[in-house]
Amino acid sequence: MISALLLAAVVGYLLGALPFGWLIARKFGINIFEHGSKNPGATNVKRVLGEKFGKKGKRAGDLAFVLDALKGSAASGWPVLLHGTCTWQMQITGLVFALIGHSFSCWTRFKGGKGVATSAGGLFVLLPFPTLFALVAWNTVFQVSRYVSLASIVAAFVLPAAAWVLDGPVAFAVLATVLGVFVILRHRANITRLCNGTENKFVKKTAV
Repeated sequence: MISALLLAAVVGYLLGALPFGWLIARKFGINIFEHGSKNPGATNVKRVLGEKFGKKGKRAGDLAFVLDALKGSAASGWPVLLHGTCTWQMQITGLVFALIGHSFSCWTRFKGGKGVATSAGGLFVLLPFPTLFALVAWNTVFQVSRYVSLASIVAAFVLPAAAWVLDGPVAFAVLATVLGVFVILRHRANITRLCNGTENKFVKKTAV
């Protein structure tokens, strides 16, 4: 079992460490660590590239989100193919280490994103219905406030609450709680800016 969990941890970390946001921004000649919030997550990539390259840049940011989510899905999903006795333990280990890899990537000097997309992708495999509730909450808060950070923080609360209420596997509910806390802690600076009224928001452009 130890060797299986070690394998899941290594594979999960290497998947999570793939710096898609950074690589996509580089294709546009942008070092994402020097622009916007200096974060390689999909939100900053979309904001920075969207401002500089319009719709093409925004689509690139959407691609970064999808790829980051797929990292989490792959990390938590591949152990099912082994049909082993410790599958769910490997799934949890894989997702946790994918999140660590995304947040502290060995390819970008241990800098990374906040883990929202990677968490969502992995948890959609493990807890599809609670994750769906969290995504609805995210979209609702974002549409009302236009703050991605606030939407992510609310979703991080909704996910574990739904996981416990829907009476799924206890181990997965505990994981949802831990990842929710991790995501919120990674948003500490955003929370400060929200309280100070200085947080960036996505503003809809009105037709002239």
